[in-house]
Amino acid sequence: MREPGGHAMSPLLSVRDLTLLYGPEKGCQAVSFDLYPGEVLGIVGESGSGKSTLLSVLSGRLPPDRGSVFYRDRDNCNVDLYAASEAHRRTLLRTEWGFVEQNPRDGLRMGVSAGANIGERLMAQGVRHYGQLRKAGLAWLDQVEIDPQRIDDLPRTFSGGMQQRLQIARNLVSSPRLIFMDEPTGGLDVSVQAHLLDMMRGLVRELQLAVVIVTHDLAVARLLADRLMVMRRSHVVEAGLTDQILDDPQHAYSQLLVSSVLQP
Repeated sequence: MREPGGHAMSPLLSVRDLTLLYGPEKGCQAVSFDLYPGEVLGIVGESGSGKSTLLSVLSGRLPPDRGSVFYRDRDNCNVDLYAASEAHRRTLLRTEWGFVEQNPRDGLRMGVSAGANIGERLMAQGVRHYGQLRKAGLAWLDQVEIDPQRIDDLPRTFSGGMQQRLQIARNLVSSPRLIFMDEPTGGLDVSVQAHLLDMMRGLVRELQLAVVIVTHDLAVARLLADRLMVMRRSHVVEAGLTDQILDDPQHAYSQLLVSSVLQP
């Protein structure tokens, strides 16, 4: 990829031979790819294919058996994720990265207000002024289409779709460069999914986020992802541009996956 001036762009995330196995075909094996700023990578496959395991290793939640993950940080330094300290990885996840859980209850603090959920990320970056924290909370609730007057309400009083939008606001308030998403539309009604996806697509473009999204829903992948990796039994069996894979899959498993979705 190239920057607007024509210069070659450096990857934001470089992954080589990433492997974590729980058994012969459980986990992820020999995964390699580069992710560039502003790019959305979708990881698709059936349940148990290794998608979520791969996401956990990429985001520093689980250590690999072998392989490497390099991240180019805000200072343009290449950070070897698994040579860095656990504290450094946690700092990245609170500041330069975000992680959107499938179940928003896993990504929110249900016992504190919506505004406090958003403000915590800014506090991790050193913001302590109450007025600044509240102003950011109000702005981001409005950004994700939640009534700002609900800033003092607890997340448990919100609907599932609102909780997911609040979780997204909590992640994006710190201006991260890289977001990991694990089935972000899972469990939501179709109409709520459509609204959430439209909002997410707009935010990704507006903020030029790099995103790695795991989903079993190929419609979600088509709408959000620039590129796809298809996983089966811990291996990436096909990778390429989203439209190419979904319109003309080459691997037999990819063909089966696409045809099973298209059939009535």
